[in-house]
Amino acid sequence: MNELLSRPVALSDATLERLDRRFADAPAEAAIEYAIERFGSRLVVASSFGAEDVVLIDIAARIDPSVRVFTLDTGRLHQETYEVMDAIVERYGIRLEVMVPNQVSLQELVREKGNNSFYASIEDRRECCQVRKLEPLRRVLDTADAWVTGLRREQSITRAEVATVERDITNGGLVKFNPLASWSRADVWTYIERHGVPYNRLHDRGFPSIGCAPCTRAVLPGEDERAGRWWWERPEHKECGLHARAGLHQSSATH
Repeated sequence: MNELLSRPVALSDATLERLDRRFADAPAEAAIEYAIERFGSRLVVASSFGAEDVVLIDIAARIDPSVRVFTLDTGRLHQETYEVMDAIVERYGIRLEVMVPNQVSLQELVREKGNNSFYASIEDRRECCQVRKLEPLRRVLDTADAWVTGLRREQSITRAEVATVERDITNGGLVKFNPLASWSRADVWTYIERHGVPYNRLHDRGFPSIGCAPCTRAVLPGEDERAGRWWWERPEHKECGLHARAGLHQSSATH
């Protein structure tokens, strides 16, 4: 039987709560090793090739070089993102799964609203994210039972309650591992420097969070890490939907 079609027994909410408590204060390596051993090829590691994501790849590839890693190529990424993408693939020998927008949907969006409709309103921006990011994400998560992300609570107010292990109801009830949830920005950069991990050079130019080129800018002194994402919107709106909190099972009320 194709391994991608062989699903392990689903984890109960009670088990997820136990796992969240177990890994909340454990090294990130412990949660990732568990995820790889438990889910095998039904696990995917998400990467936009920001600082957190290259840390995840370094950890996961050390545990299992064949771990599945995917990225969403929206067609609007910075050149520096493509450069670090190539550097990571070369360094770790991973077979990167590059997910691109459905071309029919993208052509319809551009034909009807142009290339920069996302500046017009929150609804238009979310529509662009739906076509360029959420639909490709759905396709790759359809092949998985669990995924790993680089979410950290410190990043923004929309991520302040992220659990280390949770159920992602928004994406069909998958198990979601956020092994860096409790890490600080300093923790991330200490790891990168200690292990010599390739990183996106935009970080050196004041970009703590990096997405599509027209939707990302450097942050100003005193701003939070995601202030440069969709900077024309209010902070509570600054999610594209990949990590929507509504409906997510919170494994612990203290997170």
